[in-house]
Amino acid sequence: MAYEHLRLEKESPVTDRHRRPGFGPPPPADPRGHGNALLQSFRAVRAVAANEDLGGFDDRKLLKIRLREGERQLPDFNLIEGLEVVSQEGHEVVLAFATATGLNLVEERLATLARDGRVTRKELLFVIDAFEHWTPEDRTGAALAEQGLPEEGPCTLDVELWPQEMPRRRQSTMDAFVAFAAELRAEVLDRIESPSLLMVRLRCSREAVEQVLRYRDARTVDLPPRWGLAIGTITADVNRFPPPGPPPAEAPRVAVLDAGLVTGQPLIAPAVGHAQGYVLPDRSPDDSEPWHGTAVAGLALYGDVEAAIAAGAFTPNLHLVSGRVFNHDGADQTEFVENAVERAVRDLNDGFGCRVFNLSYGDLNKVYTGGHVRGLAYTLDRLTRELGVLFVVATGNLKEETLPGDPVGSFPGYLLEEGARLVDPATALNVVTVGGIARHEATRDAQRYPQAIEARPIARTGHPFPLTRSGPSIGGAIKPDFVEHAGNLAAMRLAGRTDHRGLGVVTTNGGFASGHVFREEVGTSFAAPTVAHRAAKLLRSVPDASHNLLRALLGAHADWPAPSVPLLNPNNNSEGREILTRLVGYGCINDSALEQSLDNVVSLICEEQIGNDRCQFYAVPIPDELWDGGRRTREVTVALAYSPVVRTTRLDYRMTKLKFNLVVAADLDAVAAAFQRDRDQGLPERGTNRWLSGEARQAGTLQVSRWRFQQRPQGQVYVVVTRQDAGWSTVGDELEPYALCVSIADRSNVQSRLYAHVQAILRARIDQRARARV
Repeated sequence: MAYEHLRLEKESPVTDRHRRPGFGPPPPADPRGHGNALLQSFRAVRAVAANEDLGGFDDRKLLKIRLREGERQLPDFNLIEGLEVVSQEGHEVVLAFATATGLNLVEERLATLARDGRVTRKELLFVIDAFEHWTPEDRTGAALAEQGLPEEGPCTLDVELWPQEMPRRRQSTMDAFVAFAAELRAEVLDRIESPSLLMVRLRCSREAVEQVLRYRDARTVDLPPRWGLAIGTITADVNRFPPPGPPPAEAPRVAVLDAGLVTGQPLIAPAVGHAQGYVLPDRSPDDSEPWHGTAVAGLALYGDVEAAIAAGAFTPNLHLVSGRVFNHDGADQTEFVENAVERAVRDLNDGFGCRVFNLSYGDLNKVYTGGHVRGLAYTLDRLTRELGVLFVVATGNLKEETLPGDPVGSFPGYLLEEGARLVDPATALNVVTVGGIARHEATRDAQRYPQAIEARPIARTGHPFPLTRSGPSIGGAIKPDFVEHAGNLAAMRLAGRTDHRGLGVVTTNGGFASGHVFREEVGTSFAAPTVAHRAAKLLRSVPDASHNLLRALLGAHADWPAPSVPLLNPNNNSEGREILTRLVGYGCINDSALEQSLDNVVSLICEEQIGNDRCQFYAVPIPDELWDGGRRTREVTVALAYSPVVRTTRLDYRMTKLKFNLVVAADLDAVAAAFQRDRDQGLPERGTNRWLSGEARQAGTLQVSRWRFQQRPQGQVYVVVTRQDAGWSTVGDELEPYALCVSIADRSNVQSRLYAHVQAILRARIDQRARARV
């Protein structure tokens, strides 16, 4: 069931800071017992590997090493002679090749640890939880697991082999697999050979698939790309859909600041409340070729146009307002776009109550190179604070002609180069900045000719969009905030160009008079309005929410797209997490519990104010019942948002600085005493199974982190919000508004009654406070 979000109240104000958290798991309490358990699992896995793995370019065995919970850096297992790390898959699994000498050495050291409790390189053994085998299930890709093999006929598979940096080993790996395929009488259709990607497209019998899944050098075995944007989606006849009616009178408004709007577009027209031009001297509100504004507007109104086509209905639940603030090519626009934007925002906010504005605009002449934030970004930061509105902007796109010669082999590294950084206004701190991820992999031609790999998708589903720009913003602030579908590109092997047909974002076509109501686009311009749509829809369930609360709710329900994690952070370390935040920010927004809480996912929301050099405490209402049922994963997510005064004349752009940390203590008195006793440190933030550290997140004005718990913590969980202004602060005793969202989730327990239990705790607190006042 769905419920309104619950309100969280602060417990008590105090003062200041916290200490940098610890790092990695502590040594095991019983080294001998730990060594004995590892020794038994190692011997079992060694026996299995000897009997079950097939082939390989050499005779080494493959070990799957599971790290202990809380380990955040890839241990240097290469220090053990005969052991070579192949990859880190996910957060807790390391794969390594081991020679016979290496296997003997590991077994010998484990035996010594089990006997004596100490051994050479014990720190490497202490971080290991168990040894396991890389099974056929581990090698089975997501599509193959979901769809299975075809019921009859030969199978076509994409086999990814373990990457090899050395050309000789890379060639040996490929040659050995091709020979193995020949023994299976399988046909090699195509191959990809690069330092970080070895792939073979294989046609084989159903019986041979089992052998391929046991091949030692196979990393994953999956079905070829199939999910592409079908031509029928673009050419769908508008007459097949019921005519959309107007949105409810009380529906929220979403404003699109762009190059105008074709108000007669049949899917948009019923929802258009107002359209006006703010470009001087031309006040026309109309969109013109190539209808960028109309394409953006369709996504702001409906969110996922492609999904609406598949569902067979378009139902507007927002009012659409348009402000033309720039021309498509900048021609004849002699004034600053900042002025047009400010006129539009003030007018549409004052006259129509617009609170959410989408601005899919990027100035390619203003690539952020560090230093001050200026121009349109500063204007948006200032207007956000003054008017209390929410801006959603795009990171901007790289030009296709700037792609490297081998974009597939160079992906995603080129996205992190200096020339690929954010463009104005994406650096603005108080806005929501949206980058792009890929949704489809198969071009139209690839769907027609599935046996060829002429068109190689640069990104896979859930990877960064190949032209998205990267953060961070000023001071290392996380930007983008979120990512959404922006399309994909495929590199043509022979033609030396790219293709996006079938890989783009479907939206509304301003040129519908030609007979095509839909069009296909690529770019972060078309990722931003999908997030603006979500933000505006939130006002249906929390109509009194400030722009800060909208940001906090979006942040609390975001997570990194799963395919991007091993791509960008294969070693699961701080450097990889920084790369993730530079390209995907806090990730994709999960709609399931965004607007309303569920039985097993509860959002607690709060809007407060805080004085300088002060701290406010929140006791997270975690019910005892959450810990029933064993060691499944429970989550607590915290999101803080505020919109400080900014100055372009100061090195420290933000005047006000807020941050939060999550601590575990016996009671509120213990937390308060710690912060009063040591203002510089307070209590250390919980570092175990933490998503992002305080250092990583606190430079931004939207700060999010998540903690995973598999068992009850030793104490009460508190969130501490702290304010410490810059030295040049001029606000005196003025209170700073902020919003906080705390989400508690028991996702794997479908029978959970978490919402009811949390609600009961909050009611008991209210009753207790009422009795205390009597």
